[in-house]
Parts: sequence; structure tokens; C-alpha cells
Amino acid sequence: MDALYLIPMVFLGFIVLFVIFGSFFTVNTAEVAIITRFGKFLRVAEPGLNWKKPFLEAVEGRVSLRVNQITLTMETKTKDNVFVTIPISVQNRVRPEKAFDAYYKLSNPTNQIQSYVEQVILGHVPGMTLDEVFASQSSIALAVKQELDADMAGFGYEIVNVLVTDIVPDAKVKSAMNDINAAQREQVAANARGEAEKILVVKKAEAEAESKALQGQGIANERRAIIEGLQNSIEEFQKVVEGASAAEVMQLVLVTQYFDTLKSIGESDGTNTLFLPHSPSAIKDISEQILQSMVIANRSNPPARAEAPAAHQQTFPQA
Repeated sequence: MDALYLIPMVFLGFIVLFVIFGSFFTVNTAEVAIITRFGKFLRVAEPGLNWKKPFLEAVEGRVSLRVNQITLTMETKTKDNVFVTIPISVQNRVRPEKAFDAYYKLSNPTNQIQSYVEQVILGHVPGMTLDEVFASQSSIALAVKQELDADMAGFGYEIVNVLVTDIVPDAKVKSAMNDINAAQREQVAANARGEAEKILVVKKAEAEAESKALQGQGIANERRAIIEGLQNSIEEFQKVVEGASAAEVMQLVLVTQYFDTLKSIGESDGTNTLFLPHSPSAIKDISEQILQSMVIANRSNPPARAEAPAAHQQTFPQA
């Protein structure tokens, strides 16, 4: 009799425990639970320990409130007939207050979000050239976010961000763009090299012109110094030797310079053989030729003669 009474009591205890434990359930953080009664939506259970009526209410499903990222790859054609591939990342999440809409209104959120993205992309990119697509990458992402956020708000989804991570044209088009870029850079480099060479040529010409001018000034100063030295030598010689004419003194100076030149040639290293007439008459002829050349040059160049010192202008009439 006790055994027959004990068995129902144990069975009843199991039923009570089953009812108690079946009435409580937990919901994790960042998610909500959909509670239904006989298949009809009843309420949304918040995170933590929750209670439901056993056998009458059930946990229909759970909705995550975390940010979810959907990666899509769109292929379309630009205004200049270039096919491009556009990788797009859509970051979305369910609005806590719209958990009912997110759970019941969309059967496949990923595919439906992809369809909306394709609609927005096909409405923008075909009206742009390839260069405009590259330049408007951020504006395309913003346009997708705005339109997608407005469309998905009615389904309980919030579009956190839309990222257009890259613009990938066809491989042949990409190679052609690289060739064009390389050619343009080579053109700029060639222009730079040409300008540099031009500057070098101009600077070299300016340096040569300045060098020639300084060389001419040096030769003029040298000749002026020689003339002044000869003038001083003639004046000093006439003071010592009375009655000596300027031509005689000049001839003596030239002969002295002639022998000094021969001495200098003989003392220098690596001097080649030099044949010169070396008779007294030859020396006289050389001095006369030099004097005659100086006189002719002086007569044919009046400005240079005008620039000569006054003492020098008085010396040649004595000759």
C-alpha cells in the first residue's frame, strides 16, 4: 500500500519540477527573446532571468542586438562602358524596440539587404565615369547608407555604416590606366630634365661669357701694363743715356725680351726643337717688324690710342 502511494507521489514531484524549471528561462546580454502563446506573438523578453507560463507560452526565437556585418560584391558598368567590381560592407543591427518587425517581417535579412544595395548602386554608378567613381567613393557609400537606412527602418534594422572598401576595374583597363599614368609621369620627368639641362646650358653660357669678358679685361690690363712698363723703361734709359731716341731704346728692350724668351724656352721641361733666325740682322728685322705692327695697330684703332696714357702718346712722335 505504501509502495502504491509512493509511486504517484514521485511522479507528481517530477511533474512539479518539470513545470517549475520549464517556467523559467534566461536571455543573454545583447539579445532579446520572442515569446508566443499558442503561436501568437505575446511579448519580447529582455536579457536576464525571465518567466513564462508553462505549456501555454513558448520561446519562439531569439534576436541578436549586436552589430552584424554583411560583405557584398557588386559588379556594374560605368558611364564610359568600363565594368567595375565594388566590394561593399554593410554594418547593421536590430533596433531593440523593433525586435518584432526584425523577426517577423524579414525572412532572409542578408539577401534583402543585398537587393537594396544593388538597387542603390545601379542607380548611381552607371551615371558616372570611371574617374568619377574613384573620386566619389565616399559619396557612394554615404548614398547607400542613407537610402538603405530609410528602407530598412520599417523592418526594424538600423544601418550603422556602409563601407565601399575598393573600386576594382577590369584587369585590362587597370593595366591601361597604369600605362597612362606611367607615360604622364615620364612626360613630367622629361620636362624636368629638359628644364635642368636648359638651366645648365644657360649657366654655362653665362659663365663662358663672363670668363671671356674677364679674360679680355685681363689681356687689356696686361697690354696696358706692358705699355706703361716700356714707357717707363724708355724714359729711364733716356735719362741715363742722353741723345738716345725712343726707337733705339725700344729696339734694345725688344732684343732683351727676345733673349729672355729664348732663355725661358730652353729652361722649360719637355720643350720641342725650335728653329729661329739668330743673326744680328734677323734680330733687327724682328724688332722692326714688331715696332711696325704696333704702329699700324695703333693707327687703325683710335679709341684704344685715346685711352693710352698721355706720356705714351708723347713718346712715339720722337721715333
